[in-house]
Amino acid sequence: MTSRRNFIKKGALATTAFALSSLEYKAHTNSSSDKKVNKPIVLSTWNFGIQANEAAWTVLKNNGRALDAVEAGVKVPEGDPTERSVGYGGRPDRDGRVTLDACIMDEFSNIGSVACLEHIKHPISVARAVMEKTPHVMLVGDGALQFALSQGFKKENLLVEASEKEWKEWLKKSEYKPVINIENHDTIGMIALDAQGNLSGACTTSGMAYKMHGRLGDSPIIGAGLYVDNEIGAATATGHGEEVIRIAGSHLVVELMRQGKSPQQACEEAVQRIIKLTKSRNKNLNDIQVGFIALNKKGECGAYCIHSGFNYAKYDSSGNSLINATYSVK
Repeated sequence: MTSRRNFIKKGALATTAFALSSLEYKAHTNSSSDKKVNKPIVLSTWNFGIQANEAAWTVLKNNGRALDAVEAGVKVPEGDPTERSVGYGGRPDRDGRVTLDACIMDEFSNIGSVACLEHIKHPISVARAVMEKTPHVMLVGDGALQFALSQGFKKENLLVEASEKEWKEWLKKSEYKPVINIENHDTIGMIALDAQGNLSGACTTSGMAYKMHGRLGDSPIIGAGLYVDNEIGAATATGHGEEVIRIAGSHLVVELMRQGKSPQQACEEAVQRIIKLTKSRNKNLNDIQVGFIALNKKGECGAYCIHSGFNYAKYDSSGNSLINATYSVK
């Protein structure tokens, strides 16, 4: 009997020791793996991403949530009257009306969006309010404005003098031919991985200058201009929104990362798909620019575009830098 009890006791002790050893190994492994993750990190499109990243980093370096970081970041160009492609100061449509589009997505796949919103300086914050305070995911036009006003947002004239002067000059010929890079339009898309390892993203724009009233690009459309999957990664797009919508671009980039591709490889494949479709439709590739940036759960990033001229800003522990994206058409 004593022998049997000793055997059981020794067996129990051995089992306990093994379990503790396994837990210690797992903790060590997770710790080692965690150290390899480049976090926090924030990426944003175009040169105004440098200042936007500074605002986002203020949140991230204090262990703040990625969602708060991306909202704070994109509000910088939104509120800049000298920035002609986002928010206050954005160029108007052909009717002289400044209409803004934005969307936001958090680590829980909560989403909010506004489109064709007038008179509100920070559409990204309205998009977040849609996400958090309504049962809907998108509000447009007058409905979006009414909601914004009900939430205490201030109604303002967004058509600054310089943009109005350019629009009146454009009216003399009324020729609509978008320029392929930031000279005519563009978007700030921002994606971030916070210290807790969670992803969020934001995208906001005033759209193409002198567009038809009511035109929407990819920026307010979840899955086109922005997509976040907290298990995999996040992506955002910039450039000609119609082409991004055609392939559900940002969702495609994230799904390619799910299949095992790096952020760089995923961005490259998405761009090549646009190029292939453009050629199959007998459209002139020289008139189209699209760029993607992507970030995975390890804090690895990538960027790619059709033509040269697209750049993006990256801020991580090594600092804030502007990087020229690699491109397809040489």
